[in-house]
Amino acid sequence: MPLCLLFFGFTFVGAHLVFCAQLGEDLVHPEKLLSLFEMERTGGEPDVVDYDKKTGEYIFFDCSSESPEGRRSLCYDRKALDSRKESKPKDNALDMAAAMGIEILTEDQYQELQKHGNFDTRTSSWLKTPSRIRDLGGAIFADRRYDNVFVYHNDASSYYAVRGFRGSLRV
Repeated sequence: MPLCLLFFGFTFVGAHLVFCAQLGEDLVHPEKLLSLFEMERTGGEPDVVDYDKKTGEYIFFDCSSESPEGRRSLCYDRKALDSRKESKPKDNALDMAAAMGIEILTEDQYQELQKHGNFDTRTSSWLKTPSRIRDLGGAIFADRRYDNVFVYHNDASSYYAVRGFRGSLRV
């Protein structure tokens, strides 16, 4: 179990995640707990990467060494998925993230994550794509190779078995 979940007093009971500690004055909203559970269930290994002093929120990122296994082989968004005539992937990254209640990492967040370790050395992860790129049919993704972080572009409708997405959640 990830250290952050132990830190916050999470325990697994059967297939359910139970929260047993209080953060500040308020208990975490149940939908946030479900989002954390989904991040874990899909292989993201969520962990705390920062604390926002202004909002009092802990910021979780997917910290699995490779792009979460349960979130791979996805095109970027619904528009890209609908544009494919054949060989459609099972889903798209933006819709899956929204259903989980998380946000896809931005390029800046991905760079910050990489300061904490070597992530995506054999996989790659879709990143939140600026509208000026998406409007032209593209999307961006990143990985770490040769001890450097690279950000690339691809057609948003493309999908690969080794490309998924990483998420963030504020609790």
